[in-house]
Amino acid sequence: MIYAGSKFAHIEQSHLLVAAAVVGAYMAINIGANDVANNVGPAVGSFALTLTGAIFIAAIFEAAGAIIAGGDVVSTVKKGIIDPADIADPQVFVWVMMGALTGAAIWLNAATWLGAPVSTTHSIVGGVMGAGIAAAGWDVVNWEAMTKIAASWVISPVTGGIIAAAFLYFLKRTVFFKAEPVDCARKVVPFMIGIMVWAFTTYIALKGIKQIIKIDFANAVLIGLVVGLVSIIIVRPLINREAPNLENNREGVNRLFTIPLIISAALLSFAHGANDVANAVGPLAGIVDALTVGEGGSPKVAIPLWVMVIGALGISVGLALFGPKLIRTVGSEITELDRSRAFCIALAAAITVIVASHLKLPVSSTHVALGAVFGVGFLREFLELRVGKVVEDVLHQHEGEPDFAKAEEVLMNFQNAPPEEKQRILKELQKMGPEAVINAAQRKELRKALKRQLVKRSSLFKIISAWIITVPVSAIMAAMFYFVLRGMMLP
Repeated sequence: MIYAGSKFAHIEQSHLLVAAAVVGAYMAINIGANDVANNVGPAVGSFALTLTGAIFIAAIFEAAGAIIAGGDVVSTVKKGIIDPADIADPQVFVWVMMGALTGAAIWLNAATWLGAPVSTTHSIVGGVMGAGIAAAGWDVVNWEAMTKIAASWVISPVTGGIIAAAFLYFLKRTVFFKAEPVDCARKVVPFMIGIMVWAFTTYIALKGIKQIIKIDFANAVLIGLVVGLVSIIIVRPLINREAPNLENNREGVNRLFTIPLIISAALLSFAHGANDVANAVGPLAGIVDALTVGEGGSPKVAIPLWVMVIGALGISVGLALFGPKLIRTVGSEITELDRSRAFCIALAAAITVIVASHLKLPVSSTHVALGAVFGVGFLREFLELRVGKVVEDVLHQHEGEPDFAKAEEVLMNFQNAPPEEKQRILKELQKMGPEAVINAAQRKELRKALKRQLVKRSSLFKIISAWIITVPVSAIMAAMFYFVLRGMMLP
């Protein structure tokens, strides 16, 4: 407020520009409070990072991404939602952008208070759409683009979930289900880290520094591949040196993912700051351009450094003040995460955004990351259900009165047996006769008792509901604020 007021005191409507700067900062704060949790939440939930450490790292890299790679040019009308030619009057354009920013920011504020991670891009898209309709009617909206955005509500989380679950299942089959998991991890984990480095190098080349230097998809992938291969060569001896000091169990393997998780959180934050800062400063830059140059209808405008700094500082302040609530939601309140699961989530997020960008599919990084969290949780439920089936079969096959002591012995042997012995026990169970000593009703109760919901359904339904209503709620609120501003400013 102070900077904008002193710098632009000479222009005719300086009060509007000051108000726009404040609303843009408020929007940036809400982006930091809500969206950044997706980048660091899994690392915090798996205890690779403390909450304080995650906020510190994310704040630095978000601000660095916004200022260094935020770009000189940005589309003020996000995703081509409205045609600027239909809002030729600079005054009306200013009211549309102000209404869009205010509506989107207040919805993000409410979603953060409710503990629902939502897409900030979808919020500003809804805001621009609603204010644009209020200003110029329904025909101003590019409905084809809106259809693609609606499709992303399904495409983004499903794709992220499938990729994350696939990586986690691969880790389980090649490492965690083996008799010597640490020895297996020495062979597998360097390649997993190499894939991560490949993915993130490509991601940063395509999305994080695209405004500094243009790199096409093929070259970005090639650069990422080279860096990934180099990282495998570097990482393998380090893991071999660390392996003898690790416990030969899941916890020991998880320790190998600590540093990769911290790096992934930092890189995701940098790329997020470089891209999503435009959700706050893009409309603000359009307002500055309209009031100082009078070209409110231009689709692209230069972003002054002071506007970019507002976005960078706003995101960092919002993360520090209000981010912990959403970080806890993403990291621990959806499903239990350890470091291997969190690693698969971060890797899935990067790969999905890269592939989607190349195929020009409309995906939300927020939806991708949360879909990956849900995918990991549902895979855990599926694998536990299979173990529960073994328990059910053991109790099912006893004749007469169930010998629970013997059943317990069999189950303990199964739990602690090496993989080859587990296969033998499973084959022996299959050979047993079909006679049961518990009836169908008891069998149903047993199945219910053995089944655990490792994904909190309340969190699932709350988040999906928030995703669905983000665009319409932002649109309605933006239209309301547009009419309020119009009523205040007209003589």
